[in-house]
Amino acid sequence: MNEMKQPRIVIIGGGTGLSVLLRGLKTYPLDITAIVTVADDGGSSGRLRNEMDIPPPGDIRNVLAALSDVEPLVEELFQHRFKHGSGLSGHSLGNLILAAMTTITGDFVHAISEMSKVLNVRGRVLPAANRSVILHAEMEDGMIVTGESKIPYSGKEIKRVFLTPDDIEPVHETISAIQSADMIIIGPGSLYTSILPNLLVPKIGEEVVRAKARKVYICNVMTQAGETLNYTASDHVQALYSHMKTKFIDTILVNNESIPNHIKDKYAQELARSVDYDIQRLSELGLEIIHDKIISYDEEVIRHDTKKVAALLYSLLNKNHLIEKK
Repeated sequence: MNEMKQPRIVIIGGGTGLSVLLRGLKTYPLDITAIVTVADDGGSSGRLRNEMDIPPPGDIRNVLAALSDVEPLVEELFQHRFKHGSGLSGHSLGNLILAAMTTITGDFVHAISEMSKVLNVRGRVLPAANRSVILHAEMEDGMIVTGESKIPYSGKEIKRVFLTPDDIEPVHETISAIQSADMIIIGPGSLYTSILPNLLVPKIGEEVVRAKARKVYICNVMTQAGETLNYTASDHVQALYSHMKTKFIDTILVNNESIPNHIKDKYAQELARSVDYDIQRLSELGLEIIHDKIISYDEEVIRHDTKKVAALLYSLLNKNHLIEKK
């Protein structure tokens, strides 16, 4: 009996959404590579980035924790955030460990690889670049806002985002993973500050567009003030197409579950509402549309249902005959 070949999955994103999705996917027999943004410049990550001249570790830390297979207490320790202490308050222990490991190994990618062994990570975690990048946004009125953490608070509509410096190089392993992938999953996550900073790294976006793998976009459930105010699902897709200057997504996964009014009201205070999945426009864009009840609630915060989304993605692999039978 031959050993079953595991489908190769590449997931591109950052922030909480990526970590939530990975917790479900790691339970399936998949070869997972997560490509994570290095544009974060706020909080503990921003402090370590500025003080130690390393890529921001926060999103990487969350993904490592999501894919880890260790005792819950070890994961809790890795994710622990200090609340007191001069200079220590606000830092996550995992961020400090990644910073220390980068100093010891001399290389951020190597540090992630070593921490993956310590945490028994199921899959590979790679930064989009082996250095920090700076995210800028050009607003519709021509104003430029610099810094990932500042962009959502400009009070203006985003026209486009772009990266500096100009000589950013992707991590070699990310390109290989994209080229050999059976499926590329984009999102969920903040459109302009978590997803696009990965695709805008030179060669990564181009290789995603060029790849033969099925490309699946997991659309956000809620709009985001300062980024996607009043966006429909097709607006999200169109923003991706505009930045890549071509159509490249095959399938979109959207939520069709109604949200309780009291949670809608809570989000409305932040100028957020549920994303309208405008089926006609999505169909006109040539997309396969999968709509299902894919949300869960964490203390009245809306998240993607990690088990449901993972099951849908795995069934899509099966549907496309990418899972070999023994």
